[in-house]
Parts: sequence; C-alpha cells; structure tokens
Amino acid sequence: MNAAVQQDFKARAKSALGDRTLKTAIDRTTGTAETKRAAAVGAFPEFEAARDRGKAIKDHVVANLDHYLETFERNATASGAKVHWAADDAEARAIVVRLCREAGAKLVTRSKSMLGEEIGLPDALAEAGIERVETDLAEHIIQLAGEHPSHIIWPAMHRTREQVAVLFREGHNPPPNAEDPASMVMSARRILREKFLGADVGISGANFLVADTGATCTVTNEGNAELTTTPPRVHIVTAGIEKLVPTTGHAFALLRLLVRSATGGELTQYTTFHRGPKRPGDADGPEEMHIVLVDNGRSRMIRDEFREMLRCIRCGACMNHCVVYRQIGGHAYGGTYPGPMGAVLTPVLDGLKQSRDLPFACTMNGRCAEVCPVRIPLPTLLRAWRGRSWRENLEPKAMRAGLGLWAWLARRPGLYRFASGAGVRALRLFGKSGWIGSLPLAGGWTAYRDLPTPAKKTFMEQYRARQEGRK
Repeated sequence: MNAAVQQDFKARAKSALGDRTLKTAIDRTTGTAETKRAAAVGAFPEFEAARDRGKAIKDHVVANLDHYLETFERNATASGAKVHWAADDAEARAIVVRLCREAGAKLVTRSKSMLGEEIGLPDALAEAGIERVETDLAEHIIQLAGEHPSHIIWPAMHRTREQVAVLFREGHNPPPNAEDPASMVMSARRILREKFLGADVGISGANFLVADTGATCTVTNEGNAELTTTPPRVHIVTAGIEKLVPTTGHAFALLRLLVRSATGGELTQYTTFHRGPKRPGDADGPEEMHIVLVDNGRSRMIRDEFREMLRCIRCGACMNHCVVYRQIGGHAYGGTYPGPMGAVLTPVLDGLKQSRDLPFACTMNGRCAEVCPVRIPLPTLLRAWRGRSWRENLEPKAMRAGLGLWAWLARRPGLYRFASGAGVRALRLFGKSGWIGSLPLAGGWTAYRDLPTPAKKTFMEQYRARQEGRK
C-alpha cells in the first residue's frame, strides 16, 4: 500500500489549495495542454471515429487477454527476450531487483514509467543498494527534489521554472551557466550523459506490447528512453498486462489518439519498438532483454464493474481537464495515479477503505469522459466506487444519517416539495453576488468551494408553472 494514501486526503487538498506557487505551476501546464489538445483534435476530422476504433481495440484485447498474453510471450521469447510474470507489486519488485543483481548492476538508468512507480521500484532499488538515475528531464527534477510524480505525462508539473533553477544550482556539479530553460537543459544533459554510458542496466516501461511480434513500444520526446535501453548490457521492461495490442497497426491506431490527447502533437519525437536483445551484426543494443508482465489487480478488474478502466492508454487528458486536479495537483491524491483515472485506480491498488475520499472528490461534471480518447466512462466508475463504499459501510455516520433523512423525505412527495421550497428560499438569504461562500451545517462544502445562489423557485415549481402556462 502507498503510505501516502493512508494520510488524510482532505488535509492534503487543503494544503494544496493554500499553495499559490503550486496553482501557478499547474495553470501554466494544464492550460497549455488543454489548448494544444483542442487544436490537434480540431485538425483531425476523423478523431471521433478514431476514438471508436481505439475503444474497440482495447475492449477486444481485454476480452481475449489470455490469448494475447500467450501470443506475446511466445513471440517475445522467439525474438530472444525473456518474459517474467508478476502477480503483484511485491513480486514485480523482487524480479527486477534479482535481475539487476544477477547482472552485477551498481548503476541503473530508468526511463519514465508509471508502472515502475506503481510497483514501488525506485524505493526497491534504493533498498537493494543499487544507484538509480532517472533519465527523463522531469523525472530528473523530482529525483533531485526527493519527490514522486504529480502527473503521468509531466511528472514535475508542480514545480515552477524558478524552483527547478534552485534544484539544479544545488544538485548539479557544475551548476548551470544560467537559469534560462536552454541552459538548464544543457546542464541536465551534461550530468546524465556519463550515466547513460556507465549504466549496467537500463529499465523502461512500455506504452504498448505488440502481440504478433513480441515487441515493446516506448514513446518519448527527449530520446532518453533510447539512451536508457540501448547502451547498457541489460534492458528490463516493466509493463502492465493491459498494454497489449494485437498488431503494430493497432499500436499506431492508438498512438494517433495517445499523442494528440497527451501533448497536442501528431506524433512524438521518438516512437521506438524493441524486439529482443542485440543480434549478431547489430551495431548496438543490449545483450539481454527481460520483460516483466505485471498483473497487480488487473485480472480482478476484468471480472468487476471497473473493467472499462483497462482501456486507459495513460494520456493524462482527464486530469488536464479536471477542475479538481487543476486546483490541488497530483500529490494531494496520495496514490501513484492522480486525477480522475487515479480516483478509479487507487482504490483498486490500495484498497477502498484507505482511499474512499478520492471518488467523492469528483464534481461529476463529466469533462474527463468527454476528452478520454478511448471513451472510458470515468464518472460512472467513480459512482460505482461510491456505491461500493455505501454497501461496505465506509461512509461517516453523519453522511448515512443525512442521506437517510433525505430518503425519508423523498418517499413523501408533499413534504419533500414543502421542505425543498423552504430550503431554496432560506439558501437565497445567504447568497451574495450570485454565490454562497459560507453556510451553517455545510462547512465541509463551503470551506473549499462556493455554491451558486439557487433560483427563486424549485425545479418542480417552475415545471408546474410552465405546464399551467401551456393550458
């Protein structure tokens, strides 16, 4: 279990809301991401049809996962790679650490991988006494800061350029020549270059696993994945079993969705397919390639109401458009995955009892589902967690009592109409300039958000008036 999840979500959210620097950092990135995605989608008339195809591909794979896992293992093995199976995060960590020790690794480079974060790989390598170097620029930043990613595409989204300059001055030897972005990037390149060439093992994730060739696919904009996977003698891939696609053509169909949704581009700078270790005559490449396929709750999701979450291609669009994420950032969620997707996945990975606040943090405005490239009904899945929380008696007693009172009123239409009418008129007394900033007995809501002042009449009163006007 992620230790951070055990802390109080409300306390973390309150702290994040009071951090103006965090808000500045989030707005700079999510605002740009939203604008660029809109432009990319607008320039791609077939986007809706592509979404339908992406959904169909992922649904087909999940429905036939056993077949494609066997096919992938057979073809990956035929290409010279070694496939390992991990039922959970502990087994996955143990496999990777064992492979590093067998390789005599003292230095490991790692390309950005949320699956690696999910299984706790950074901490496992540290505990094994193996030096780990993050090669993605944003991951390099948060490694210097001693933090975990706050976004699945931009891990250092919560850091401003000014804060990064301080980290580089303190963590780079020699420090950057200046504090402009170009100088800081050059400084990171100088630091990382010798690490690339001196690493014993390179570890990467995989955006897709291609069943009919046994290849793994990585997508980056910096080239760090290629430098992580090519010079070291051993290449280890960690990937969730849901990353499978039937063919390379299906991978490219999903890439058209992934890149536009993630960064607003048409194609990333580097899209690389790895198929086994170096062969005789190859100029470069690893001598060994290992692929660790991780379940960690995914098989369980196939059998329950969260099956559709396995379509996720990890683009980050849901959090870029989430009104909650854009106020509190990723760390407030307390798990590996933040935002709407994290609110669905964290209870799977860490247990609903420890993370029940996450599904309730959503406003249910539906923007996440509107932008999801593979049409995952995220609000529906969040409501499913809310329902399960109720059935498992995880709700606070005050909430259960309040809902019980509401249900009692709802079964008595006349009394319900009277109470709702009186409530609407009472609420209007607290409204100022169209908003209610403070409300007795509702401090849990108004402490973090304002309520719009209600209309003068309830919906039913307006409906009756309209019907009578039509007679």
